[in-house]
Amino acid sequence: MATATAVTPRPTTRRAAKARNVTVTDPALVRRAVKAAALGNAMEWFDFGVYSYIAVTLGKVFFPSGNPTAQLLSTFGAFAAAFLVRPLGGMVFGPLGDRIGRQKVLALTMIMMAAGTFAIGLIPSYSVIGVGAPLLLLAARLVQGFSTGGEYAGASTFIAEYAPDKKRGFFGSWLEFGTLAGYIGGAGLVTLMTALLSSDDLLSWGWRIPFLIAGPMGIIGLYLRMRLEETPAFAAQLEKAEARPKVPLRDMVAGQWKALLICMGLVLVFNVTDYMLLSYMPSYLTSELKYDETHGLLVVLGVMALMMIVQPFAGALTDRVGRRPVIAAGCAGFLLLSIPALLLIRQGSLLAVGLGMAALGLLLVCFTAAMPAALPALFPTRVRYGSLSIGFNVSVSLFGGTTPLVVTALIGATGNMMMPAYYMMAAAVVGGFAVWRMSESAGRPLPGSAPSIEGS
Repeated sequence: MATATAVTPRPTTRRAAKARNVTVTDPALVRRAVKAAALGNAMEWFDFGVYSYIAVTLGKVFFPSGNPTAQLLSTFGAFAAAFLVRPLGGMVFGPLGDRIGRQKVLALTMIMMAAGTFAIGLIPSYSVIGVGAPLLLLAARLVQGFSTGGEYAGASTFIAEYAPDKKRGFFGSWLEFGTLAGYIGGAGLVTLMTALLSSDDLLSWGWRIPFLIAGPMGIIGLYLRMRLEETPAFAAQLEKAEARPKVPLRDMVAGQWKALLICMGLVLVFNVTDYMLLSYMPSYLTSELKYDETHGLLVVLGVMALMMIVQPFAGALTDRVGRRPVIAAGCAGFLLLSIPALLLIRQGSLLAVGLGMAALGLLLVCFTAAMPAALPALFPTRVRYGSLSIGFNVSVSLFGGTTPLVVTALIGATGNMMMPAYYMMAAAVVGGFAVWRMSESAGRPLPGSAPSIEGS
């Protein structure tokens, strides 16, 4: 009987064993894997949170225009550019993760993410080096985008393959807990700096601080990931193959085209609503509704804190009732409530904005709690990292990451301030169709893997 061990295992720390075609997981090892994966995700979204929440300042630093809307569009353009290379990163890191292992690739993406973010904090402003400043910003964003092409798919695959079948939703939800923690950390730091620093200080040097923090964060995350073993599912696949598996890219795409389309539909609604609420809405409150910048950030921080509290419970709920009902509820909610929620937000009072944002945040939890477990379950072990990386990143690049840029441009072209609601509703329709076509995976083994149960 084969044993589900790690690649080059450490005898003193190896905890997963496979007996009678069942993988028995060690809870301590699973928790350690979840922490390492979630921390990397937190660092990625710390950067996204900082970039989004300080977008107005970055526009003034890097782009030479007296038009605030043009500066904001330029800043979000650089933000969106990183998403254009994410599919390339997915096509490189995904197949590599299916060949050499999830742990090694996740360590590599951590190094690249930290380096790209740290580099932004060192770039001179446009007033110092001219056009070189936005070009260097774009280069750093491209490095970040390329590395993140392998991050989310790898982290969700890593947790899914470690977690026992009946708790995959609960453990997977901690990946998005890391996302929210990163957002809160980035947004909270920007809010604190906005409150404590003058506008001149923030513009001249204060904006650099959040990006420079990525250096130490990356070192910590790399240390945690290097201490982890390979997942039992990949180790068993490797042992069965008796060689490093090499799956052609066409098998990851053409051989999985139905699952890829479902994946892209799910990722579309997940990321359009995610980026709309957590990345775009702070700028919407400030630039479009002329809302007080500090108060607007505090409202969004409060909504994210509420989402963090609910997140693990919602993840556990997906283990009991299934991923499909929870995701479907989120799609229906965004279809029916996007307009009422945005109308509340547009009223401008603190209570109305808070209620509208909280409604959207709780609907978003339906996706953040279910997707980290649902998406890896669409693909078999031998192509899971690669196929998920491709499907996830193509959808994010085309729809999710471009959300702030597209919605800002639509509002500018039409003058219709309800565009964010219409955009989320359209995404909900696509997501609902994907949910209709997907199979339920809660409580079941991952495709191509043995059943996994929790050890004592």
